[in-house]
Amino acid sequence: MTDEDKIKEVLDKLRPFLLSEGGDLTFVKYEDNIVYIKMLGACVGCGLIDFTLKDGIEAAIKEEVPSVKEVISIN
Repeated sequence: MTDEDKIKEVLDKLRPFLLSEGGDLTFVKYEDNIVYIKMLGACVGCGLIDFTLKDGIEAAIKEEVPSVKEVISIN
């Protein structure tokens, strides 16, 4: 399983939590050890997006794929 596959697997595990709050995300790309995602739905403009992104999504991905340096949300 590639790092990208592992990242997508982690995102799939997190998706139900986002969906339950009216949000979602989509994987964009994994390049130079940086994961690019796009936040969707209620996540867009949410005041807690930085917390969700760094303390939730990024932490979960780094736990499974230690080579990941950062997770960035693009518009």
